[in-house]
Amino acid sequence: MIGEFKKGIFRENPVLVLLLGLCPTLAISISVINAVGMGLAATFVLVSSNAIVSLISPIIPSKIRIPCFIVVMATFVTAVEMIMSAYMPALNEALGIFIPLIVVNCIILGRAEAFASRHRLFPSIMDGFGMGIGFLCALVFIAFIRELLGSGTFIGIRITNYFAPNGLIEPLSVMIMAPGAFIVIALIIAFLNWKKEKGIKSTL
Repeated sequence: MIGEFKKGIFRENPVLVLLLGLCPTLAISISVINAVGMGLAATFVLVSSNAIVSLISPIIPSKIRIPCFIVVMATFVTAVEMIMSAYMPALNEALGIFIPLIVVNCIILGRAEAFASRHRLFPSIMDGFGMGIGFLCALVFIAFIRELLGSGTFIGIRITNYFAPNGLIEPLSVMIMAPGAFIVIALIIAFLNWKKEKGIKSTL
């Protein structure tokens, strides 16, 4: 069971290995706070929808399987959106359309179809939790780099002032734009592939 959890964080990380969910990753990862909010919301939907899909999939006709899965996901996404709107309006406004779009996030639907619909309840929950945490970790790491280099801040606190009190360090504005996200993601993936290849060669 632990293997189902760990694979989503490392071996099958949805963003850095499977390259899924890149649209919200590109848009949301300009701020660590936004990344945490999006990652937690997606994790909740993943775990909840995986659990329900695992329970109902044996009684759903195959022809209407995907529509039923989407209804389940939409229910939990609506709950998340209402909770965030009531208790975290600023974060909800910052994330904007990307909270409702969790319904069609390929990570959510992909795990429901590829895993939860074919496995029992507990493994499905662990799979959803692992994939959600993997998505959260990737978002936060990318957002940390982009926010620090692009805005000179971390969770809204200006960091560059500690290193350059006279303002000599200028933020790289490209990092808070889409090209900056592609650059950061590409460099992280290249590093991970290099480490993987190096590990394979060391075992030969």
